[in-house]
Amino acid sequence: MRNASAIVRVCMAGLLPSFLALVDAYSTLRAQAVDHAQHAANHADKTPARHALDSLDADEIQGAVSIVRKGKQLADTYKFVTVTLKEPAKGLVLHPHQGNSIAREAFLVLLDNATGKGYEAVVNLGTKAVTKFEALPDAVQPSITLDEFSECEEAVRKSPEFQAALKKRGVTDMSLVMVDAWSAGHYGNEPESDKGKRLVRSLSWVRSDPQDNGYARPIEGVVAVVDLNRKEVLRIEDHGVVPLPPKAGNWARPSIPTVRGDLKSYEVSQPDGPSFSQNGNEIQWQKWALRVGFNPREGLVLYTASYDGRPVFYRASIAEMVVPYADPKVSAYRKNAFDLGEYGVGMLANSLALGCDCLGTIRYFDGHMTDSKGRLITIKNAICLHEEDFGLLWKHTDWRTNQSEVRRSRRLAVSMIANVGNYDYGFYWYFYQDGTIQMEVKLTGIMNTQALKPGETARFGTEVAPRLNAPFHQHFFNARIDLDVDGEANTVQEVNTRSVPSGPDNPFDNAFDTETTPLTKEANAQRNTNLLSSRFWRIVNNARKNELGGPVGYRLCPTENTLPYARPGSAILKRAAFVTKNLWVTPFRNEERYPSGDYPNQHPGDDGLPRWTKDNRDIADTDLVLWYTFGQTHIPRIEDWPVMPVSSAGFLLRPDGFFNANPSLDVPPPPSGM
Repeated sequence: MRNASAIVRVCMAGLLPSFLALVDAYSTLRAQAVDHAQHAANHADKTPARHALDSLDADEIQGAVSIVRKGKQLADTYKFVTVTLKEPAKGLVLHPHQGNSIAREAFLVLLDNATGKGYEAVVNLGTKAVTKFEALPDAVQPSITLDEFSECEEAVRKSPEFQAALKKRGVTDMSLVMVDAWSAGHYGNEPESDKGKRLVRSLSWVRSDPQDNGYARPIEGVVAVVDLNRKEVLRIEDHGVVPLPPKAGNWARPSIPTVRGDLKSYEVSQPDGPSFSQNGNEIQWQKWALRVGFNPREGLVLYTASYDGRPVFYRASIAEMVVPYADPKVSAYRKNAFDLGEYGVGMLANSLALGCDCLGTIRYFDGHMTDSKGRLITIKNAICLHEEDFGLLWKHTDWRTNQSEVRRSRRLAVSMIANVGNYDYGFYWYFYQDGTIQMEVKLTGIMNTQALKPGETARFGTEVAPRLNAPFHQHFFNARIDLDVDGEANTVQEVNTRSVPSGPDNPFDNAFDTETTPLTKEANAQRNTNLLSSRFWRIVNNARKNELGGPVGYRLCPTENTLPYARPGSAILKRAAFVTKNLWVTPFRNEERYPSGDYPNQHPGDDGLPRWTKDNRDIADTDLVLWYTFGQTHIPRIEDWPVMPVSSAGFLLRPDGFFNANPSLDVPPPPSGM
């Protein structure tokens, strides 16, 4: 393993001080752009046979772009917002017809800047045919592309009105101003002139020098509304001058004069190599088998996870996340970003570095996509695969026989980290030897900031440095889990623990039992966690029994969670209705993929889960999808500044009657002397 100083150099080389630095540097630091014209569309023919769920490779992406561009004679004004795998029907994957291959297809979202129209396209990569090319409804806006962030910043910096607003605040060097393009959302009070336009509402900060942490000095009260199609500022909203906060908040290594000197080296060594094997995107580890995928919107996606040959889930991903803020000021209340649906965490994935993001014997997966011009972008090492020691798996000592045994837990980690502006999110899926699956999001990075007037008290945030306010906010994530517990016909049960009333059944007032309720319709499957009843949900297969006669199952175990504090009827709860319930259950439908709908950017809401579940469909003994919403309410601390120590949120899927006993009894004991 490399020495500590070498690792520090590698880790620091990957640090990007802001989202816009990522935009400016992605072509040289983590991406490879290749002109589509240099690659013929027939590259698709040269692609080796691949699994139906494998993400598009570089040649397939370039082939899809070329086929659409030539087949539809697209003008240069067309942007390629998304190029990704069109996943085949689940039934075809799980139950293929003998002798019939599954077509490899690409799904594309395009935007014509000249007209503002969006389009969906599908390309059959085998026949090189465009099988679908349809305009999106006029009100639909595709997600914001990576280059639109830099285009927005350039337009804002050049705006005379913006420069005049900053001059009033003593800011004259535009090269030190950083502009973050916040999604505009939809609040029902937009000016008539905004309708039909592709908008962002940008906020700004100023650095004291090129390497300064700009988030330490917010330019308060100035909002630039930008038309992304025309690349111009529509208006500057100036809500009054607030002096810049006085203190720097630098966090990078050159700004820390003294570091701890008593930290000894720590090496993770696997001299015999890892215990997992890899065949393309398929992973085998212990008794687990699964497939790894990647797309620009969700980033890391997992498919067909099974334990000892028995299926657990077909597809699992984080399908949406939203971050609503608490400040009601006119310049701040619209800060409610959908980081997947309006941006895409796959587009923002980091290139991971050994010794920084992952330790041990690592296997990496690259992420392939395009920029808006249709040129190939490859994010090297976008996904990390490795093993981790996780302490005790189980232990018991029998003092009568002097018999003592212990097993150490090892887990398989599949992870991705994305930089979304000021925040950084790590997405980790863990697989354990006892059949448990864990999903953990690690939140870190820099909090969004606002300036306080001299003498002003922060009511809707925490003053983390002199006159620097970190507003209260929440992080919500929605995991879409297409469970197939020992088969596709599953039912969800809710389990609540309750005290038994005093009486003959509880003469000593110590008794408690559980109440199990099957959730058979979509309406009664919209549920929240309950700490008082230790609520969890069991997903069972009534057609498969364990040796005690009960249905095999898995248990969804909530961990820390929260609910929204926005009031009913608020714009954010219309647009992100999924956050109002921790659990939703729907029958599987291939087209139902995202909890707030396919296109939440500037959408008024009531799409996705609230629309689908109005039909109150049956969900008993059927192929179903769990949508679990989890998150945190972040009341900032001073210790969260200038960069936030990791905070975690997530859930567990644990076997519940799936096995006849502890399935990890056969894990060998650790070598003696360890």
